[in-house]
Amino acid sequence: MSETRALGLLFGIHTLFLLYGISQLSISYHEAVVFFQTEGVLHHLVRFSSALFGQNDWALRLPFVFIHLLSTLLLYKIAKPLLKRKIDRLFSVLIYLMLPGISAAALLVNEASLTILLTLLFVWLHQNNYRIVSLVVLCLSLAVDNSFAIFYLALFFYGIAVKDRSLFVIALILFGLSMSFYGFDTGGKPKGYFLDTFGVYAAAFSPLFFLYYMYAIYRIAIKEKKEILWYITFVAFAFSFLLSLRQQLMLEDFIPFAVIAVPLVVRVFFNSFRVRLPRHRCWHASLAMVVMFALSINFVMTIFNKPLYHLVKESDKHFVYNYHVAKELAQWLHDESIDAVDANDAKLQLRLQFYGVQSSKTLLLQEVANSEKTNQNDFLLSYAGKKIAHYRIFPKNPDRAIP
Repeated sequence: MSETRALGLLFGIHTLFLLYGISQLSISYHEAVVFFQTEGVLHHLVRFSSALFGQNDWALRLPFVFIHLLSTLLLYKIAKPLLKRKIDRLFSVLIYLMLPGISAAALLVNEASLTILLTLLFVWLHQNNYRIVSLVVLCLSLAVDNSFAIFYLALFFYGIAVKDRSLFVIALILFGLSMSFYGFDTGGKPKGYFLDTFGVYAAAFSPLFFLYYMYAIYRIAIKEKKEILWYITFVAFAFSFLLSLRQQLMLEDFIPFAVIAVPLVVRVFFNSFRVRLPRHRCWHASLAMVVMFALSINFVMTIFNKPLYHLVKESDKHFVYNYHVAKELAQWLHDESIDAVDANDAKLQLRLQFYGVQSSKTLLLQEVANSEKTNQNDFLLSYAGKKIAHYRIFPKNPDRAIP
């Protein structure tokens, strides 16, 4: 099979998984705030998509799937001069697609998708000597998100290392502007969050792969040629762990710059693998199989997550609970010819509004305790045989009947 066909097959299968994932999600409160209340880039993106395709989950999430696929294609193109063999490049794309953090960024309304896309676009333009266009992209990124401050800092150090005066001057200016526009949160009492930071990274990368990832970044630091991808990743890692010794960080500002170095990690692994005689490669082959198996399990659990409700005692402890329930609840209300309720919960009210359920002064939507008996007209939602949500409609005015 040709490399192009193999890449297309990977993209096709991965896209089918993501489309299934979209069908299983409801809008979250954070996403509803972006849709209804903010004025940033994400707001205008999802509003534009909804104007074209209607106000539904597909219009909400498909732009991020497209951005994710475009970012993966850029990663593949960046990997071409770094990885000489076809199997190495395809392996790097496969690993990138299966990272839990990447799958989440592809499905959810978030700044990380745009951050990864613009970062990879700059790297590809820089790699191919499109200098003016790359600097334009770099300047445009200032208007997207405050997380690019760490990117500018990485380019400052890279510019010094390669003696690119214009790059490190522009990066320094952009870093100063980012700090001026967005600032940097240093509030709260000093407290160590190093282990918390390590845990979040491990969850975003998959624990076993993250351990090897850290080893590869360290090995490149002491022994191998340092590419621009390495500088971006190393600075993101170094500053996030350093700052976590004092305060809790928003790691979604750092993770997008860490995940893009997958081709370098793959290169370290295959260089170490191929330098050995075939009979001495068993340990590396076993390591690769175990890591790929763990990545596969994490990816499948990210997409097919509903059976995991059986593993938690309380449904709201499930890691995707905030992205469930609202769509099915709204559909039940519409089926009951109810287009307005008082959800008695501002967050749920905003989520229901996305599905066309407005606020009401006459009907109250109340969550029912699991121990209470189910009435015939109650909304009862179960996933994989596990009771997830139970709601009931009450008249706010006792003299007024429920329609």
